[in-house]
Amino acid sequence: MLDKFDDIVARFEEVERLLTDPAIVNDNRRFRELNKEYRELEKLNTAYRKFQIKQEQLEQCRELVAKESDEELRDMAKEEILALEPEVNALQEELKQLLIPKDPEDGKNVILEIRAGTGGDEASLFAGDLFRMYQKYCEKKGWKFEVNDFQPGTAGGYKEIIATVIGEDAYGYLKFESGVHRVQRVPSTETQGRIHTSAATVIALPEMEDFEVDLKESDIRKETFCSSGPGGQSVNTTYSAVRLTHIPTGIVVSMQDEKSQIKNLEKAMRNLRAKIYDLEMTRRLGEQSAKRKSLVSSGDRSAKIRTYNFPQSRITEHRIGLTLYNLNVVMDGDLDEIIESLRIAENAEKLKAGV
Repeated sequence: MLDKFDDIVARFEEVERLLTDPAIVNDNRRFRELNKEYRELEKLNTAYRKFQIKQEQLEQCRELVAKESDEELRDMAKEEILALEPEVNALQEELKQLLIPKDPEDGKNVILEIRAGTGGDEASLFAGDLFRMYQKYCEKKGWKFEVNDFQPGTAGGYKEIIATVIGEDAYGYLKFESGVHRVQRVPSTETQGRIHTSAATVIALPEMEDFEVDLKESDIRKETFCSSGPGGQSVNTTYSAVRLTHIPTGIVVSMQDEKSQIKNLEKAMRNLRAKIYDLEMTRRLGEQSAKRKSLVSSGDRSAKIRTYNFPQSRITEHRIGLTLYNLNVVMDGDLDEIIESLRIAENAEKLKAGV
């Protein structure tokens, strides 16, 4: 494991040098990519350096115990060893966790969708409560929270509300919130004090990013031909018209507006890029639609991932068997304990699978 960190440190130092290279600085796309990699490697590098310092201190104390003749100094070293050993073990475990491959989507912003499920007006009110909970959680994390669209409930809350969350590793935290959230409480409309059960669905999706279409010359078949048009002198008798075929996708564009082949080629390339961009965006939208369906099967109460029981101030995370009795604190946006427990469980599964 430690050998891997030696490679990480070497790569960190290499990226650090590259970020000062004028050629990289002037290449916005490459600079952004390396800057993102630098921030990720910096966390690993800092943790490894901290481990190395503590490990070295521990080895020095052990050597002192083995070689020092002064009994008082040896006792002091033994006490230091007792303090350092758990620190070193904890840091080693942290390094192991850091080596688990990160989901490339974890660093993205989030499209957060909250919808009322079964339960009528009470479901809409609960959807509103969940919205405020996430809004406060994002404020505490220092993330930007923007409402995109909403449909209010007839008695308050929301039938549906969609927001964008902008912040570092936002999806890496909020992805665990996708699913059916069930609430058990006495609705404000209930006159006889009976506890009702209703539900709302939450979907957290990584925000799609714009991308640059990088066309390889080897992927494009270029053909030239005479422009067609009205007869007489207006017919172009030179091969100025251009037809481009993008071999991987089969997209074909033609351009004959200009008398110059060069200008027609420039326009054809722009059109080809636009068509490939549109094709990729359609594919990504399809992937998001499939992911949305897989994240939440239905708004039915039985498909729950978490239960919020107000009479007992209890919140139960069914996926990991976690039960807390601080519901008011959680509803006020303090989701750290729940989400961190889910992140730990995910990493444990990855380690178990040998990832």
